[in-house]
Amino acid sequence: MDPIRTENFPGDVKQPHALLPRSDSTQPRVTPVFTPAWSSVGVCVVHCGSCSPPPPCCSWVSRRRGFFRSLDGTLVIQHAAGCLGRKMGSVLTLCGVKSKKKSVQEERHLRANDREFNLSFKYANNAIKTSKYNIFTFLPLNLFEQFQRLANAYFVFLLILQLIPAISSLSWFTTVVPLLLVLSITLAKDGSDDINRHKNDRQVNNRKVDVLIDGQLRTEKWMNVQVGDIVKLENNQFVTADLLLLSSSEPLNLVYIETAELDGETNLKVKQALTVTGDLGDNIDKLAAFNGEVCCEAPNNRLDKFTGTLMVGGETLALDNERILLRGCTLRNTEWCFGLVLFGGPDTKLMQNSGKSIFKRTSIDHLMNVLVLFIFGFLAFMCTVLAIGTSIWEHQEGTAFTAFLPRQDGADANMSSFLSFWSYVIILNTVVPISLYVSVEILRLGNSYYIDWDRKMYHAKSDTPAQARTTTLNEELGQIRYIFSDKTGTLTQNIMTFNRCSINGKSYGDVLDFAGQRVEITEKTETVDFSWNSLADPKFSFHDHALVEEVKLGTPEVQAFFRLLALCHTVMPEEKTEGQLFYQAQSPDEGALVTAARNFGFVFRTRTPETISVVEMGVHTTYELLAVLDFNNVRKRMSVIVRSPSGKLTLYCKGADTIIYERLHPSCSKLMEATTGHLNEFAGEGLRTLALAYKDLDEAEFAVWRQHHHVASTAMEDREAKLDAIYEEIEKDLMLIGATAVEDKLQDGVPQTIEQLSKANIKIWVLTGDKQETAENIGYSCNMLREEMSEVFIISADTLEGVRDELVNARKKMSPDSPDEPPYMKSGIMGKKSEVVLDEKVDGEYGLVINGHSLAFALQKDLQVELLRMACMCQTVICCRVTPLQKAQVVDLVKKHKKAVTLAIGDGANDVSMIKAAHIGVGISGQEGMQAVMSSDFSFAQFRYLQRLLLVHGRWSYLRMCTFLRYFFYKNFSFTFVHFWYAFFCGFSAQTVYDEWFITLYNLVYTALPVIGLSLFDQDVNDRWSLQYPQLYAPGQQNMYFSIKAFFKILLHSCYSSLVLFFLPYAAMHETVRDDGKDIADYQSFALLAQTCLLFAVNIQLGLDTYYWTAVNQFFLWGSLSVYFAVTFTMYSNGMFLIFTSSFPFIGTARNSLNQPNVWLTIFLTTILCALPVLAFRFLRCQLQPTINDKVRYKIRESKAVITPPTRRFPRRRISTRRSGYAFSHARGYGDLVTSGRFLRRPVKSRPVLFPLAESPVAQNSPQTYRNITSS
Repeated sequence: MDPIRTENFPGDVKQPHALLPRSDSTQPRVTPVFTPAWSSVGVCVVHCGSCSPPPPCCSWVSRRRGFFRSLDGTLVIQHAAGCLGRKMGSVLTLCGVKSKKKSVQEERHLRANDREFNLSFKYANNAIKTSKYNIFTFLPLNLFEQFQRLANAYFVFLLILQLIPAISSLSWFTTVVPLLLVLSITLAKDGSDDINRHKNDRQVNNRKVDVLIDGQLRTEKWMNVQVGDIVKLENNQFVTADLLLLSSSEPLNLVYIETAELDGETNLKVKQALTVTGDLGDNIDKLAAFNGEVCCEAPNNRLDKFTGTLMVGGETLALDNERILLRGCTLRNTEWCFGLVLFGGPDTKLMQNSGKSIFKRTSIDHLMNVLVLFIFGFLAFMCTVLAIGTSIWEHQEGTAFTAFLPRQDGADANMSSFLSFWSYVIILNTVVPISLYVSVEILRLGNSYYIDWDRKMYHAKSDTPAQARTTTLNEELGQIRYIFSDKTGTLTQNIMTFNRCSINGKSYGDVLDFAGQRVEITEKTETVDFSWNSLADPKFSFHDHALVEEVKLGTPEVQAFFRLLALCHTVMPEEKTEGQLFYQAQSPDEGALVTAARNFGFVFRTRTPETISVVEMGVHTTYELLAVLDFNNVRKRMSVIVRSPSGKLTLYCKGADTIIYERLHPSCSKLMEATTGHLNEFAGEGLRTLALAYKDLDEAEFAVWRQHHHVASTAMEDREAKLDAIYEEIEKDLMLIGATAVEDKLQDGVPQTIEQLSKANIKIWVLTGDKQETAENIGYSCNMLREEMSEVFIISADTLEGVRDELVNARKKMSPDSPDEPPYMKSGIMGKKSEVVLDEKVDGEYGLVINGHSLAFALQKDLQVELLRMACMCQTVICCRVTPLQKAQVVDLVKKHKKAVTLAIGDGANDVSMIKAAHIGVGISGQEGMQAVMSSDFSFAQFRYLQRLLLVHGRWSYLRMCTFLRYFFYKNFSFTFVHFWYAFFCGFSAQTVYDEWFITLYNLVYTALPVIGLSLFDQDVNDRWSLQYPQLYAPGQQNMYFSIKAFFKILLHSCYSSLVLFFLPYAAMHETVRDDGKDIADYQSFALLAQTCLLFAVNIQLGLDTYYWTAVNQFFLWGSLSVYFAVTFTMYSNGMFLIFTSSFPFIGTARNSLNQPNVWLTIFLTTILCALPVLAFRFLRCQLQPTINDKVRYKIRESKAVITPPTRRFPRRRISTRRSGYAFSHARGYGDLVTSGRFLRRPVKSRPVLFPLAESPVAQNSPQTYRNITSS
């Protein structure tokens, strides 16, 4: 027996081609795992000492190790039958050498019903784990994660300092209580989430399934299923793991599955087993004896692709995605099926796709991190100043106190200064807001619920509410400057209707009056009567009666046109009752075209893997389906090869007009000119077009081609490229039939929404896979492009230099003084250039339309900034023919070079990369599944809801967040700075101004609820006025509500308030007596007065910041003040002092101080002086330089104008040179589904004839007579 040799593989070993054939059970099996460090070639076949000697072509190297060296230097290892038994995966140990580096697994090998063999590869079992913690790791791991946050770690450090008596003047509970509260809230939230994950894991892992073990079906838990096991599934069961379908109860071994958990699509999909495994049926003995071996790809997350081979009975069979049942699917309408486990648990495609999403953070988050670092620095600065003050005071005044307060040993002025630094770190710690992050999360959660509860964003027809899928990005919705939108299904409905067509040089679909003039079609326009066709779809409507008459007359060109539509597709029919046909179409385009053929007398009825049955004008006709040449984004076409009942071989092809035209026979030139004119007209109306062609085939030519096709379809490497090359061989010299035009209507409210967003200074870029002409006309239809624009630039060059010239010329035209070098933003103290490109002013409004091939050049590194400069000068940008990757690249380009917040919105799987790349991703639940929704941050059903999401919820969320942050920092700084001023009057002794319990409860109780109420309910104007005046959105884009500049204003304001809050009570209490003459100028009375003044001042400030008062706000505000006085009188009472003498020393202070008029007068004056600068500033601003908010609120007060909706703009028809409306939405991969039989359950003015009947390319001997069509 000759050894199997590999090619001479340098470096990593790849699968040898010798793996594929196997003629008998003794054929050597090969599993290359690694390349030995001392060899440059791959190890392929194993030989042991008990086997026959090597052939003459090899020289013996080591019988013990089983190596051979061939004469040409290739290392070979031979394995005789049975010498390794089931230890095929143990090549490493037999080699006797250790690999320095294991290669990444490129392929997977497994054998059915052989657990010992499969376990040697150590594949993952079928158990899953999505939980993060267990009962032992939860507390330490969660706390470790929480202490990654700088603020939490800082407060633990403070707690340690407070435990040192020589430093702390505050009790430990002032830090422990708020810290424990923050940690506990997070612990509870994370623990609850993880408990739910544990429950889900247990629920899934403990599901039961029948597994074939030792020749018997046993019920096992999912977690116990192993790779290589054969499992039995029954109807409505979840698919246990990624399975190779072996057999089923359905004819032709079909199974029907629902993939909603994978992609959100609820329509059933069909899979089919190979014939060789389908013969196993449900025979347990045959299934137990099945020992097929699978060689397939390694685990990956590609849901739409699978490559592998099955070796059984000496035959190698190709495996693809249509033979695979993925975990997460549900078996439907199928009694039972058997499958071979290929991937289990974490290796399944479902789990491979459940990786961590991109973590998005808002600009507010980034700003808060910067500010917290600044606050730390500022805290260190204040503590340093006070420590220096301590040293000076100790040198100058401290010696005077040593007489009655001697120094401790070793304690001098410098040591006192050092200890004072850390003491003030403890006292001034409130400048670092420990409750800030928790409060922010509560605020975001509340605003997320507002989006979920908004009935004005609920789509009743589809029963789809708006949903905030993340709670951390709400305020970012108020700062959007760039929107990147898909077109089909996002701006349009993605519900296609057959609107127009061109057949044999004639255009159909228009309605003409008696003068031959085109009449606008409205709801009242008479539709064609299809009652003569009992199989017609009653929902289908068409207005041109001439086409129906042509069909009835049996015009061969028209019949060939609809015959092609009835045959060339991947639609699956379902007939629930006699005559009740339902089509399951992978794309809305195909459904519209097949439905049109159905109504015009060519009814696609049924299909099998080998046939298509069509009712042609009442006659049942069955065509033999020989091949499906599948669609993909490169080919932009699909074809079918069929044999008619008369034995005639025909290839029918439909696709993009430019692609079809390149493959037409020269004799079609005249017809092509006429059809091109119609295509231009269709595209000018924004319709989606396809060209149709056919070709008669010779039997001998087809037989040769079919052999080549089989070789390509079973190739393990580059299968798709080889198939595309084979398709090219036969799709040539086609005969043109005509073209179709399908309408994809705009969604309701799209023009008005885009107009409103444009007024809000939001630039909209459309990134679509459609043709330029279609996208451009949709742009005019929905007000992105307007006639009054100064110019719309078209970038269509097909070279790098050509694109550069077009971009530069356009930029110079918009701004003649624009510099050649881009204006970069300066950053840092040194003024270095950043990557941010500044906006450049232009006069007028411009639009940009750029093709996909031009965009590919424009996105190159040396040209992308030029593209950005030019595009950002335009109000609207439309990128046509873009790939999903290019969509993400465009978004990343703007994110990188513009200091702006971006939003991407789409409805399909091709929009997922763009949605994830943008700061905010919005998914629309539409006709293309739920992939976009599942990857999004926010979702709803209609594009028009975007204006409410941004102009109402986004603006409110941002305004509330900024108001919250301004007030939060103000109240904390005002609270803390009083300690700073007091240090100069207490000998820098680190004494606190306030009572310890006030310090503890200030942020947690006294000021927590009022600011939460403000942040959840406040609105400067209501939603109606927010939509009426979209200009209100602009301040958020410019960071006018909160920024570093605003933060320093707050710092100054707090500094002023703290001066008032300290010095006015201090002066008022200095040498003051009660009405009865008793002295109240004591520390406790001063502390009570200062903290009461502070509480009133910050609450008055909150009132000034509140625009919209509710009962909840009032309750929180007055309730907090009431709680303060209740707690104060309770804690300063005799009873509390008697119970806790050391903890409540302020006995009697409240009742003795708060009954004095001068105390209340001081509180009143202090509060007024704190609020006076704010009132004065706001008054002067409104008078001298009012903001847009001030103007609108003034207008609301002074006017009772009725809010009128924006005027509606009707679509404008644009006429230009050569246009194409190709925008087919078909997905690749459905050709194999069709060929393998996977069903889805579910009187007019005459027109001139370009070609006489006899000269038509599809003319037949005699026209077919008309007859009524019945379901029989």
